[in-house]
Amino acid sequence: MTRTDRRHPPRTPPSAIPGMLRDLLTDRLAMMSTAVERHGDAVRMAAGPKTLYLFNHPDHAKHVLAENHGNYHKGIGQVHAKRALGDGLLTSEDGLWRAQRRTIRPVFQQRRIAAQADAVAKEAVALADRLRARAGRGTVDLVEEATSLTLGVLGRTLLDTDLHAFDTIGAAFEAVQDQAMFDMVTLNSLPVWLPFRTQTRFRRARAELERIVRRLVREHTADGDADDALSRVLADAASETDPRLRSRRVRDELVTLLLAGHETTASTLSWAFYLVDRNPGTAERLREEAVRVLGDRAPTHEDLHRLTFTTMVVQETMRLYPAVWILPRVALADDEVGGYHVPAGSDVLICPYTLHRRADSWSDPERFDPERFAPDRRDDRHRYAYIPFGAGPRVCVGSNLGMMEAVFVLAVIARDLRLTLPPGHRAFPEAMLSLRVRGGLPMHVHEV
Repeated sequence: MTRTDRRHPPRTPPSAIPGMLRDLLTDRLAMMSTAVERHGDAVRMAAGPKTLYLFNHPDHAKHVLAENHGNYHKGIGQVHAKRALGDGLLTSEDGLWRAQRRTIRPVFQQRRIAAQADAVAKEAVALADRLRARAGRGTVDLVEEATSLTLGVLGRTLLDTDLHAFDTIGAAFEAVQDQAMFDMVTLNSLPVWLPFRTQTRFRRARAELERIVRRLVREHTADGDADDALSRVLADAASETDPRLRSRRVRDELVTLLLAGHETTASTLSWAFYLVDRNPGTAERLREEAVRVLGDRAPTHEDLHRLTFTTMVVQETMRLYPAVWILPRVALADDEVGGYHVPAGSDVLICPYTLHRRADSWSDPERFDPERFAPDRRDDRHRYAYIPFGAGPRVCVGSNLGMMEAVFVLAVIARDLRLTLPPGHRAFPEAMLSLRVRGGLPMHVHEV
């Protein structure tokens, strides 16, 4: 195909650029949703000096993430997170990424995840106990509680340590996400030493995360046969002869693991608590299933396939509010996506948030309806119409652990407690590295 014959996606008009730049700063979901509504499945968006190629059809996602994944590296936003995460599993590429994936993958094998079910259940019960102690005593921020829980699970299951002792992790990663978005909007054009509030918070957060990593390594006592993530990372890094590179490698992988291991599941649980309260019939079905399946005991791995409706609620939550709301890529060579030319070096976006709301994939797509994921209805949709954990070789390696965690917690909380929003309160999404609830989620706790 000659240059003049190439078909290009429609471009947003110049008059839309100021509004798009504003949305890039303040409401990235609106930027994506508006572009799709106005221009369809493929659109070129001018964002300052960059042109972003947004593709919003399941076939497009399949091509970029799976069929031709070798032509794409991580893109805008995730690249800018490197100032905090370095070359960890979320941001590394090619041979380094493959080596890191080989190191960490055995930690998430099904048999090992099954063996960790008891640890996950204990954290779920501990959360219910903490919330029960707050019943009738004003509101509790469920984002903070979900974050504390997921850090506890991460420590128990992957690091063989108690992360509850590190109470600064959540705030540190909030500063990291703010900086990543700041770097994305400014295209890394401002040195991190400049005295902006975001940059100052980030420098302190980065130093705190490095201190936490050093402490984790210092206190690590596992023997050579240990199969937790920390042991595997340390054993793999031991082959690096340069002590500075070895230290950096451990730091990058552990900081990435700390973020990825808790942030997405905490976001999913926060949105699930919100949606369940806004749908009383769902709350009743959840409680009925939890009482029937669990009785008064903690969940076990064998309960996962019995907690069918609870799993459906988690899946529908991830459809409406996917924690991984954007999958940015950079094209290494010219490509064609959905019949449209994509030049080498282009920033390409696959957006699960908008992809999961396509009317031709989901009837009444804005409505919360867990029945979409009933076992007898799962075969009638495009494989790439629903990608909450990504797709292709870079699909989330911890998806099974995350699902077990969310299902166990939702079941235990639904059985033991009722969480309600203050009258008139609405939750709004904030699209950062993950899709957070903006400003926290205050809820009242009631015993059932």
